[in-house]
Amino acid sequence: MPSSPYDQHIEELLGAYRRERAQIGDLQRRMREVKASATAPRQALKVTVNSQGEVTAIEFPTGAYKRMAPAELSQMLVSTIQKARAGAVEEAAEVLSGHLPAGMSAVDLLQGKADFGGLLPETPAMAEEVQEYVANGRPGRGASGPRIARPPLA
Repeated sequence: MPSSPYDQHIEELLGAYRRERAQIGDLQRRMREVKASATAPRQALKVTVNSQGEVTAIEFPTGAYKRMAPAELSQMLVSTIQKARAGAVEEAAEVLSGHLPAGMSAVDLLQGKADFGGLLPETPAMAEEVQEYVANGRPGRGASGPRIARPPLA
C-alpha cells in the first residue's frame, strides 16, 4: 500500500535526523582522537596532550634536561605544554569547523570565548506548516488565522 505524502514527509524527516545523529557520533569520535605534541628546543623535551589539553605523555629524548637549572627546566616544561595544547586546539578546531554556524570560530568556542547565543538561531528552523502552527495556534481550537492543510489519510 502506497504511503501518503504526510507519511513520506515524516520518513524524510526521520531519515535526516538519523543522518545528523550519525554525523554527531562520528564528530565525537574524531574529537576524542585529537592529540598534539610539541618538542622543546634541542629536543630536550617532548609533550603530548589529548583533545582536552591534558598531558598524556612527557618524554626526554636526550639528556639535555640534566644540564638545566630547575627554573630553566620548569620554564621549558610550561612553554612546551602550552605549545602542545595550542596544537590540540587547532586540530580540534579543524575537526569542528564544518559543524558550526557561519561566523562562529571553532578556536573561540574551544577556548570558551565564543558567543554561545550564536549556536542557536533567533528563530528555529522548521517547516512552514510548523511555523504557521506556532504563530497561529492549533487549527480548529478557536485559533485565528488560516488552517493548516493536512494530507488526506490513506
